[in-house]
Amino acid sequence: MNLLRDILAHRELLQNLVARDIKSRYKGSALGFLWSILNPLFMAVIYIFFLRLLAGRGVPHEDVIIGVFAWQFTVQCVTGGMTCITGNSNLVKKVYFPRVLLPISVVVANLINFLLTLAVQLVLVAVLLAMKGSHLAGWTAALPAIIVYHSLFNLSLALLVAAANVYFRDTQHLVGLLLSAWFFVSPVMYNLSFVEKFAGPALTPAYLLNPVALIITAYRAAQVPGALFPWSWSAAGAWVWPLALLVLAWRIFQRAQRNFADWL
Repeated sequence: MNLLRDILAHRELLQNLVARDIKSRYKGSALGFLWSILNPLFMAVIYIFFLRLLAGRGVPHEDVIIGVFAWQFTVQCVTGGMTCITGNSNLVKKVYFPRVLLPISVVVANLINFLLTLAVQLVLVAVLLAMKGSHLAGWTAALPAIIVYHSLFNLSLALLVAAANVYFRDTQHLVGLLLSAWFFVSPVMYNLSFVEKFAGPALTPAYLLNPVALIITAYRAAQVPGALFPWSWSAAGAWVWPLALLVLAWRIFQRAQRNFADWL
């Protein structure tokens, strides 16, 4: 596949782009990497507080923490992907290299960041479960497969918004609105049991067409004992279409990149 060939042929450049992204993220910051943990953690605490006010003390705190950390990974890949081409206009116009390396570097840098925060998340979830007399689920070993799938889905989004933002500068404003709406229709602050309770089992398969819903639910099922996961044919089909989206996004990006220099 051309994508893999480009990555292997330019792996040193990709490493440098990833290292630059990680260094620039914490440059001049007193707390550095700690902000990557504090941001989703503060979000989780705020959401838990308001959910307790709305739904009482039965809100599963570990579900909120897992959902927020996973959601932040996607948001960071999308927001970083939007400016990975326009923010490197001098590099794109003056140096030849596969432009696809720029969105890939954004996703890889955020993946490294996510893996570090995931270690903290696992400790938090384990403590919360221990306070309830429970422990991490046996499916925790499946986390690497979920992370790979999640990363590929994030890459498809980064490719699409990176190309779109070159041609349509309103993309970043539109994507900001869509991310806000997407957040509330995804089970970040609630779990699949909540969806089935209020939407009903008939509408749940349609709800699961949202890839983020499946991904976050998979993270919870892999860590929280007894967490609901939809083992159904509709869910299996929902796992497939984001992979097709990745192929489509790569082809769109390849075609769009021919005119990047002219539009920048």
